[in-house]
Amino acid sequence: MTDPSELPDTGTDVAVLVPCYNEEATIGPLVARISAAMSHARIVVIDNNSDDATAMRARAAGAEVMKVSLKGKGNAIRSAFDRIDAEVYVMLDGDGTYDPGQAPALVRRLMDNGLDMVIGARQNVTVDAGRRGHAVGNRIFNSLYAGIFGQAYSDIFSGYRVFSRRYVKSFPAISSGFEIETEMSIHAQMLRLEVEEVPVTYGRRPAGSVSKLSTHRDGLRILGFLMLCAKEVRPFTFFASLALASLGASLALAIPIILDFLRTGLVEKQPTWFLSVGLAIIGLNMFFAGIILDSVARGRLEQKMLILRGIPCSGLPMTSVPKASHASADRPRSTATAIQIAS
Repeated sequence: MTDPSELPDTGTDVAVLVPCYNEEATIGPLVARISAAMSHARIVVIDNNSDDATAMRARAAGAEVMKVSLKGKGNAIRSAFDRIDAEVYVMLDGDGTYDPGQAPALVRRLMDNGLDMVIGARQNVTVDAGRRGHAVGNRIFNSLYAGIFGQAYSDIFSGYRVFSRRYVKSFPAISSGFEIETEMSIHAQMLRLEVEEVPVTYGRRPAGSVSKLSTHRDGLRILGFLMLCAKEVRPFTFFASLALASLGASLALAIPIILDFLRTGLVEKQPTWFLSVGLAIIGLNMFFAGIILDSVARGRLEQKMLILRGIPCSGLPMTSVPKASHASADRPRSTATAIQIAS
């Protein structure tokens, strides 16, 4: 049996994307470790407007360097997805916390199982420079994501992922910052792409490397992005929730006034009554807006599915596809997203 930690050069075009911002302390050794693990892969360091020696050290280690001046991890990934063509894409952060030696196993999982994305679910995430707030936030957002979108992931913020070509070329990447990983999960779920999570090791940053993630600022940005995606992806649920809250507040204000009117025949609190009526009108408008926008969202989803159907599923072994289904190999899968946690 082939060692899953070694991926021989089978002719599959693999691109390893490493987004970086001021990672001169880690990028050289990381590129060397990637080369040792995947000697046939194309290694591209995405220099996101660094002002240190990141680009120089990446080139010295043998990697290509792509300059992206617009700051933000999402901007860096979008540029790489637009400009780099491959059959399989590997993405990992440039801070040295992920083990490149596990990348071949993730690529093999994608190819053997005909997947569109493999997520490296981080183990021991609380060890990241002792910042336990990140781990707590990760659990909160994982639960929030499951509540909004109905699909549970154990690590939606993981920066260690493998993608098929059709995933990359259908991914809009509208995020500018650290929201990009959340958008990746939502995109896969919307288009019913097949995804698996695989546990990966996660270590500390080495001395001299500083995290670029701000717990509170980026946490608020991700929360806002989740709400925006809920509005776009599940508009009826989003607006129906607001409508229910507005109608509930209207009813709470109206009941005492109605009881007073039945007792006295007078509306003594007219401003409160007008506020109650206004809230009721707003609630009804939100409810009907949700119905209309839900139809619009379904139309957009159909368009995305048709676009996805036209992107070849390159990089996947044809021997794993039954002969009768070769003609439909490029069609989007109709099954629900499969999340499997490897034991």
